[in-house]
Amino acid sequence: MPKNLKEEIIFTIMMVLVMVYFMIFYNISLETGGAHNWTFLASLKELAIMGPVAFILDFFIVGKIAKKKTFSIINSERDNPFFIVLGISCISILFMCPMMSFVATLLFKNAGSEIIPVWMQTTVLNFPMAFFLQLCFAGPIVRRLFGLIIKE
Repeated sequence: MPKNLKEEIIFTIMMVLVMVYFMIFYNISLETGGAHNWTFLASLKELAIMGPVAFILDFFIVGKIAKKKTFSIINSERDNPFFIVLGISCISILFMCPMMSFVATLLFKNAGSEIIPVWMQTTVLNFPMAFFLQLCFAGPIVRRLFGLIIKE
């Protein structure tokens, strides 16, 4: 896990790249009736927009909330460190999914006057995937890669 500001920035960039890319891929696949070869490239194009938004939201707002809330529930000296990772991840998902779904609704959904219901639907569709992706795929892979890059 990150120990200083530089490491926190690197970790956040890595996590944002993985999570946002795959969530974009998932959303494009939902909208087009399935995944296609071109979906990979289209996801990269949207990543250029959504990646910086996710970094700003996570680094400056959600990450701080997730850590504060997690450490108010979990005692880092007494509890298993896995619970800290799980707490931060779950709370991050709870905040990031609706926020990023709202940004995606504004920028890519052409919701018009139906912005609230489209945002709610987008959030409901994204939440299970974001939860699974963070806890079972992106989180473990990014933490492993981060550990290989940043030696303790």
